[in-house]
Amino acid sequence: MIRIRAAALAALAVLSAAPTAPPQTRSVSAWMPYWEPGAYQDALAHAEQLHTVNPFWYEATAADRVTAHPGAGDLAVIDGLHRAGIKVVPTVTESLDAAAMADLTGDPKARATHVDTLVRLATGLPYDGLDLDYEQMNESAKSTALIDRVRTGFTTLIGEVCARLHALRKECTAAVFPRSATPGHDGGPVYDYARLGRSLDRLRIMGYNLHDALEPPGPLSTPGWYDEILRYATARLPADKIEMGIPAYGWDHVVGDPGRATHRTWREADALRRKVGAPYALDPVARTPHFTYTEGGKRREVWYQDARGIADHLRVLRKYGVEGTALWALDFEDPDLWPVLAGAPPAAGDRENMSSR
Repeated sequence: MIRIRAAALAALAVLSAAPTAPPQTRSVSAWMPYWEPGAYQDALAHAEQLHTVNPFWYEATAADRVTAHPGAGDLAVIDGLHRAGIKVVPTVTESLDAAAMADLTGDPKARATHVDTLVRLATGLPYDGLDLDYEQMNESAKSTALIDRVRTGFTTLIGEVCARLHALRKECTAAVFPRSATPGHDGGPVYDYARLGRSLDRLRIMGYNLHDALEPPGPLSTPGWYDEILRYATARLPADKIEMGIPAYGWDHVVGDPGRATHRTWREADALRRKVGAPYALDPVARTPHFTYTEGGKRREVWYQDARGIADHLRVLRKYGVEGTALWALDFEDPDLWPVLAGAPPAAGDRENMSSR
């Protein structure tokens, strides 16, 4: 009886010492742009939510060549992120157009050289894997025949890179353009979601630039567009392999000017809004903030994204069972975004001169 009571008391002591709630699951990854000086400290400040940081450090310029951006491979940064419990999976972009990528990936010898080059990069420093963000090949693929060649070659390349990385117990992810079954809304025809999903640890859908820097002013994303994207994606690969890329920036357009809009981080856009005295306005359909102002006699229109807008977009992710998010990018974002990503409602009354229209 004494032994039973002692055991019960010991068990009670263990239970009372246990935390009252389980530790939060890290469900956010984020790209870390090399040109943002505060991005590394931003990552450390939110380490409890970040499972992976993707330093934007490398660019593939040939089958056998990957060039490094400033600061690439900084061991102090890599070690600091690791100490914070964050995986470091650098991003590699590519400067090759569709025809060049079709030739590279369609030639077994050139493709093998490229795979070897990428694996050497992943193993040359204490990285946890690689993230391939190959966009130029999609933007310059105009004919059906070229799209098919790039799609086939890129799928094969990803399969071979991921197999090598997985054998080394490293992660393999890729950033892709949004796809949709809606006519005219398929932004990434060279990406075969279903086949890529069989090889990748995570398919990272860039859920932004519905209206980009070269288009007339408009929202970067809308919940309706997210619904199209995720309906398409979840029909082709498991929801737990999907990360939805969310924007923390915007575009500042000169109305009526076909020239390229000016990039604004959330921090820059919100500071500009306050400077020009524009009221806060969240579009009721797009669920993104926007404002107008005049500079040099020209009317300008800014569309960007903040925590309130993303909170409305996240409802679509929950609808499809997608928990993963990928932030573009660290040191761009609204600070109120982090509680929202952790499941909290957006802060009320946190915007000067707030209105909704």
